[in-house]
Amino acid sequence: MNRSIKITCLSFSFAFASLASSAQFGGLGKGKINSRSIDAVTKGAKALNFTNADAIKLSKEGVAWMDANNPVAAATDPYAIRLEKIFGKHKNEDGLSLNYKVYKVKDINAFACADGSVRVFSSLMDILTDEEILAVVGHEIGHVKNEDTKDAIKAAYMRAAVSDAASSQSGAVRQLSDDELGVFTENLLGAKHSRRQESEADTYAYDFLKKHHYNVVAAFSAFKKLSLLSAGNEQTRSEKMMSSHPDSEARAAEVKKRAEKDGGWKDPGTITLPKTKLTA
Repeated sequence: MNRSIKITCLSFSFAFASLASSAQFGGLGKGKINSRSIDAVTKGAKALNFTNADAIKLSKEGVAWMDANNPVAAATDPYAIRLEKIFGKHKNEDGLSLNYKVYKVKDINAFACADGSVRVFSSLMDILTDEEILAVVGHEIGHVKNEDTKDAIKAAYMRAAVSDAASSQSGAVRQLSDDELGVFTENLLGAKHSRRQESEADTYAYDFLKKHHYNVVAAFSAFKKLSLLSAGNEQTRSEKMMSSHPDSEARAAEVKKRAEKDGGWKDPGTITLPKTKLTA
């Protein structure tokens, strides 16, 4: 059954991504930490020697946990077949080894992690064309390539490992328990990139489309659809996507400006959201 993402403890989305009320995966539950714990985290973080290799390792653990706790489309599922058709030739992109899966959920989102894992939500696929999906995931790949995720993963790790915060002063990153992975992914849920990082990821997505001879205007129309989502009835399903990717109209305008300069602008006409029912 297709459903809003539910997990044993909490929720996670990272990137065009990186989902509250009906759009969140679950409640924080016992993962809450108090101010004293936060203080311990802060002290431990100062001593933690955290590298991109650590970010990749923790990403693998977090994504494996997410895959085990959420409805993943089987290889024979129409959503998985479509994603393979779109991205099959991009599994090795710009020095990155990427893997793709679809979560069959109501939430509208997508995310990519430091280990190269890309997860696209079926309800996002319901409203975007193939090339718009390429633009969205190209943006996420840009965050991974630029190592934007490292600081967010470090902060999420410190909060997840709060019970062992003192030992973190040894500088070592240890494997998280199942419960801690829930807290880890919940903290990644709230991660946001800087305006500069978002702008650089937008540029990466545009260049990705151009490099592979896709229609760069797809980045424009994707942003326009995100803007429509933020104002429409589906806002709760995409709340975190809207929060982590603000100013969709302004970003669409930037894409148009660059496409006009490059000579690649083609007026897409009126952009609307599909009237078909989203994943139920």
